[in-house]
Amino acid sequence: MSGTGFSEVPFVETSQLYGVHATQGPHLTDVRDHARFLRLYTTHEAVVRAYVRRLVPGRVDADDVMQEVALVLWAKFGIFRENGDFRNWAFGIARFEVLAWLRDRSRDRLVLDGDVAELIAEEALEDLTSLDQRRTALADCLEKMPLPQRRLLLESYQADCKIQEVAVSSGRSVAGFYQWLHRMRRTLLNCVQQQVAHFSCH
Repeated sequence: MSGTGFSEVPFVETSQLYGVHATQGPHLTDVRDHARFLRLYTTHEAVVRAYVRRLVPGRVDADDVMQEVALVLWAKFGIFRENGDFRNWAFGIARFEVLAWLRDRSRDRLVLDGDVAELIAEEALEDLTSLDQRRTALADCLEKMPLPQRRLLLESYQADCKIQEVAVSSGRSVAGFYQWLHRMRRTLLNCVQQQVAHFSCH
């Protein structure tokens, strides 16, 4: 299958395909619904695709599953709550579509057994959620740092960074700068761990 092409997806056909009554889904004439769907989908597509890729062997097959996920999301978008969690909703539909794909190919030796696949699907979702929490925590912790320190730290991790030059610009020797960098990394790590622990408690 090719790209999703939402602007060309006729709602009546997708609703019939997935057994969703037309009153349950958005109408293509409602530009606001269409724009809102595209905004939410493009925001979360990468992480949903990563989830699918962990479970479906082969990029082409994973793309096919993602196509189905996108069509189902659009067909059922009318029953999605205005302030609902689109990401979790998309993960739920992706999980269903992945398991359906695996069941359809259960005789293929390269495809996981259904029970095993379901267990891995749960673990993959937990891993992605944990990774997302760590990224959010890191962004929060960086935001809390004084701006000069944050800029210096981020500059140190640029691909074309030369530590000697960064050290000189910071007014430190190279050895002193490495010591400072080590302390900043430890501080960030502690902050991230505390933030993730906070997420886990809520």
